[in-house]
Amino acid sequence: MRVSGVGHAGLFIETHAGNVLCDPWATPAFFGSWFPFPDNSDLDWDALGQCDYLYVSHLHRDHFDAELLARHVRKDATVLLPDYPTDELERELADLGFRRFLRTESGVPIERDGLRIMVTSLTGPSDGPIGDSALSLDDGRTVLLNQNDAHPLDVEALREFGDVHAYFTQFSGAIWWPMVYDLPPGARKEFARRKRAGQSERALRYIDGVGATHVFPTAGPPCFLDEELFDLNGTGVDGDSIFTDQVEFLDELRVARPGVAGHLLLPGSVAELDGPHCEVTHRHSDSEIRHIFDEKTAYLREYQARAQPALDAERRSRAVVPADLLEQLEAWWEPLLKRADNICNGVGGPVRLDVGERSIVVDFPGREVREYGGESCRYRLSTSADLIATCLARREIDWSNSLFLSLRFRASRVGQYNEFVYIFFKCLSEERIDYVENWYDECNDDGADIELDGWQVQRRCPHLRADLSRFGSISGGVLTCALHGWRFDLESGRCLTAAGHEIRAAPLDPVRRL
Repeated sequence: MRVSGVGHAGLFIETHAGNVLCDPWATPAFFGSWFPFPDNSDLDWDALGQCDYLYVSHLHRDHFDAELLARHVRKDATVLLPDYPTDELERELADLGFRRFLRTESGVPIERDGLRIMVTSLTGPSDGPIGDSALSLDDGRTVLLNQNDAHPLDVEALREFGDVHAYFTQFSGAIWWPMVYDLPPGARKEFARRKRAGQSERALRYIDGVGATHVFPTAGPPCFLDEELFDLNGTGVDGDSIFTDQVEFLDELRVARPGVAGHLLLPGSVAELDGPHCEVTHRHSDSEIRHIFDEKTAYLREYQARAQPALDAERRSRAVVPADLLEQLEAWWEPLLKRADNICNGVGGPVRLDVGERSIVVDFPGREVREYGGESCRYRLSTSADLIATCLARREIDWSNSLFLSLRFRASRVGQYNEFVYIFFKCLSEERIDYVENWYDECNDDGADIELDGWQVQRRCPHLRADLSRFGSISGGVLTCALHGWRFDLESGRCLTAAGHEIRAAPLDPVRRL
């Protein structure tokens, strides 16, 4: 097995049974805030795009690069599709021209032409944009685990696939806390230190659990080349940022786990793997690597100069602020708020959103969007009007995947972190709201059955966990969930809409067969 680094979480995996391109990313993401570190723009993306399989772990834009995929990756590649509760990822890839999808079942190995494949999918509201995943591969001699951003709870299930020889794992920051929060400098520095320590501790726990022969820190960090954000690079000016780099983590790993073989994998680096044997070569010279990491500020300034045209183009692409911005947000968000009982109850109060010089309120208890009237708000988000206008014009349904990860906003709160605030802003579509609402309902569900038209049926739809006492109807032995139109044959339990979503059902009268 031959694994080439293509930057950030990206890998190009060559095996005798085919080549797999994973999470290729080169286009600046999140309003031009994130760039791959180190620079990977000079890789031969046309050659890398001649893959047999494409694996996109999730829809975050440092993993799903629509422009790169459209321009460089062959459209007859087989897409390894994670088992997600919505088909957003499949739709996005199909819109780019991909047509061959291998739909996986989470945690279940499959074999294709001598290559064993397993995708482990996570589907909670906090897992990426409604989903994240990890990829396991076995070519008969070498077992690889590409975990990227995913945080599976059942590490033993990953190990059951086979003893891992090569483990690629996230180790650095990929969040906006605490940098965007209005905190005293000393507090921000201390919270950032704790966050970096927590990231490293989590990575070490996974390394211990996976027990891999060789470890490669990947999936970060990004770098920030816009002058407004430049001080966020690395650990910041005074230790108040969270973006530990690869060399820093490998130094930590050597101290914390001296028996673990850790390797640096840069864009263009190649790891030759044969079972437990591994040799890594770099396209960068030793002096170039020292320049990247030991003289980071100088390297980033050079990178910044090259990136200036892309930064200028991103700013020009932003939308003009419409006069009826509030009315458009009302029309978009108020119907969603009316569907979002768990989210609204979880937020429990108004959230202030400063749009440039104007302030509006998302009133979760009142299920309305309106002008700010001076009331007390425990949660406050502030950003420029052009970013809000652009999210509105593009109908960005996931603001964590556009605005929040850009770090181009400020936040304040009274009290503890409230996940429901950010959950709402990443679920700005009926499909996502319905999924998340039903997910929370299911967390409170005891696995109860209901009686419906002569049948005993599980209460929750196997698709997106809708309450079938509200959305279910039966005709001719087929149950239809009205929420999204999914149909189930009650006699066999088989889903008639898609594979892998069986329903639990039994006739109340065993003699009766509808």
